[in-house]
Amino acid sequence: MILSIRNRFTGIITEIVDGSVMGTVTMNIPGGQTLTATVTMDAIKDLGIAVGTAVEALVKSTDIAVATTEVFGLSIRNKLQGTLVGLDSGGAMSVARIRVGEQIELTAAITRAAAEELKLEPGTPVTALIKSTEVSLSAV
Repeated sequence: MILSIRNRFTGIITEIVDGSVMGTVTMNIPGGQTLTATVTMDAIKDLGIAVGTAVEALVKSTDIAVATTEVFGLSIRNKLQGTLVGLDSGGAMSVARIRVGEQIELTAAITRAAAEELKLEPGTPVTALIKSTEVSLSAV
């Protein structure tokens, strides 16, 4: 299957918290960080996943925000530390390429105005912010 989702990487599930309709799935990803997905309990069952299972995480680039300073007081679960390795800017939008660990490079679609305001350039330490509800899972 070919998908337009740019951000795809494998992780190992470390925790599943069941709910009545939705649950959270936490996984270790390459580079020593964790990622949490909030999905339906039906999806957890249909995927046949459990602690120790490898899954693929998928995140659209438009679902990633970028911060250049430490972030406090947010409900966003996923705050992945990384380094900006590239920035492609067009008329209104920019695509920030963020290295998170040695094996993962994320892309974040942000406005060109935001990229300029943040003074983004290669080598800038950044945090990729991703709501857990924006992380999809696929069985490996």
